[in-house]
Amino acid sequence: MDTVFTMSDTSLSLLERLRLQPDAESWRRLVDLYTPLIHRWLHRHAAPPADADDLTQEVMTVVVRELPQFRHNQQRGAFRNWLRTITVNRLRVLWRSRQARPLATGDSDFLKMLDELEDPNSGMSRLWDQQHDQHVARRLMELAEPQFEPSTWRAFRRVVMDGVKAALVAAELNMSVNAVLLAKSRVLSRLRQEMEGLTD
Repeated sequence: MDTVFTMSDTSLSLLERLRLQPDAESWRRLVDLYTPLIHRWLHRHAAPPADADDLTQEVMTVVVRELPQFRHNQQRGAFRNWLRTITVNRLRVLWRSRQARPLATGDSDFLKMLDELEDPNSGMSRLWDQQHDQHVARRLMELAEPQFEPSTWRAFRRVVMDGVKAALVAAELNMSVNAVLLAKSRVLSRLRQEMEGLTD
């Protein structure tokens, strides 16, 4: 049977499951979802390469520790902003620990970048938001694909990602138009459910 989750069928999003019904599979999914994003962001924009691995682990440790207390305030991007704040805080700790010796990026450039990342209206924060949402959507699709029948996923991908009309996809895959539309609906519903609270 098609399912994104290995736990029993539920309408809870990933964030809600981790707050209300935490289980090993949901924690693994969160770590698999966010570790590559944090590492790539730190490596490209913020941390000296030698520190990116350790900082990624520190950020994820704080996320896992503090997530049970996180309360979504129903504002756009609340979780994304919370994650950005944790990342900035860990980077400030790094900067303070390195005050005796300059960072490879240069102290003034590094502090300017942190100030921009902290400001929700800066170009750096908008870049964070954009890259976060793109990564989460792409990664959740990668994590979800194996949980669906191949024909269901192919129908979803052709209609939603490739923009092919349902009737053409039905002919391609030897399915009824109704089955193609059902596949699209089923996958989109699960992805929206999983992403709730993580992206806008």
